[in-house]
Amino acid sequence: MEEIANKAHVLVLPYPIQGHINPMVQFSKRLASRGVKVTLITTDYVSKNMPKESGSVKIESIPHDDSPPQDLDKALEWFFALISKNLGAIVEKLSNLEYPVKVLVFYSVVTWAIDLAHQLGLKGAAFFTQSCSLSAIYYHMDPEKSTKVPFDGCVVTLPSLPFLEKEDLPTFIYDNDLYPSLTKLIFSQNINFKKADWLFFNTFDVLEKEVVDWLRAQYPIKTIGPTIPSMYLDKRLKEDNEYGLSLLNPNGETCMKWLDSREIGSVVYVSFGSLASLGEQQMKELAWGLMTSNCYFLWVVRTSEENKLPNEFMSKLSGKGLILNWCPHFDVLAHQSVGCFFTHCGWNSTLEALCLGVPMVAMPQWSDQPTNAKFISDVWQTGIRVKAREDGVVNRDEIASSIRAVMEEENGVMFKDNAIKWKQLAKEAVDEVGSSAKNIEEFLSNL
Repeated sequence: MEEIANKAHVLVLPYPIQGHINPMVQFSKRLASRGVKVTLITTDYVSKNMPKESGSVKIESIPHDDSPPQDLDKALEWFFALISKNLGAIVEKLSNLEYPVKVLVFYSVVTWAIDLAHQLGLKGAAFFTQSCSLSAIYYHMDPEKSTKVPFDGCVVTLPSLPFLEKEDLPTFIYDNDLYPSLTKLIFSQNINFKKADWLFFNTFDVLEKEVVDWLRAQYPIKTIGPTIPSMYLDKRLKEDNEYGLSLLNPNGETCMKWLDSREIGSVVYVSFGSLASLGEQQMKELAWGLMTSNCYFLWVVRTSEENKLPNEFMSKLSGKGLILNWCPHFDVLAHQSVGCFFTHCGWNSTLEALCLGVPMVAMPQWSDQPTNAKFISDVWQTGIRVKAREDGVVNRDEIASSIRAVMEEENGVMFKDNAIKWKQLAKEAVDEVGSSAKNIEEFLSNL
């Protein structure tokens, strides 16, 4: 099998946003470690902050004169035009008799990539950066299926999924008028089930067993996750201790020294990823909730969000809290002084906490985050979900009490025990004979 794989060349096409780049880069590293030649395709706008390669994964950057538009629809059109114009030349440039390009692995939302791949004589593999549960919800509630969702206080019941209330569903299900273009795009992923040659999911079998089994009975899906750096899981990929292609420059020394001076399990790590944006009132409530929790906290606040922090809060930080624009995420999450992860529940962040055995306080904002929070609190039982007021804001008392419930109260022990359990199961999935490792090997053998 390795002899065959050594002669294969796989192209990987993420959408140029950090949260989509990270898991696909990690998957690429797994393929490359098995002898496959892997090239990640991106744009000059993104690659200017990147090395020319990440480990054994090569970076092929497409030049362009104009910057990507800020408007989502126009940005997607811009990306499509750039890729469709250049992909053929890239395939021709990178192909040779010894390493022919055979497969294009693409981010599941850019569904036009499967047609481009087939036109070029390549196989196409859709890569889903969300959970299997999300895909199942979108599959069942596809507008083309005319599925009506009751929102009159009823619980939504779908095959293989837990009971879901309105606040547990992805926002595109009930707020589709607010995001018409994005909603259409999200549901378009379902076409991959009919067209793609492979369907990869960044999850692992036992994490979403019921829904994985259900989806696998319909389509030949492959779970290949969790796609986080190997040194935090199976340690089979040497020196793979970070995603490797960061668009931001973390401040490592300051926060690690600060964490080193704190007691084991005493710090709340607060991070809302690279995109989530809180309203000014919510930032204020979060700030004072952290302060009144009586726990130490390390809070990552992007530069664009700093102006929302209350002035009097900043003056009272002292040694209780540390505010940074960015930090080495895995080093912080894995640090022994961190006892809890206060998170927006993006899928990457959720997997990272599970894989590192860190309990969570879940404060979802939109998209898939409410569903991930539902699983964190009710299915995996690795944390608690905050309750918002009718206006959508979570007040400071709710934030402080939720933190104490995870950090200090009796349920906190259960959350920690469950987090450690999932950490072990995640490691087993990517280990040599694990379910995800076997799925990757099976894919390679089919090349």
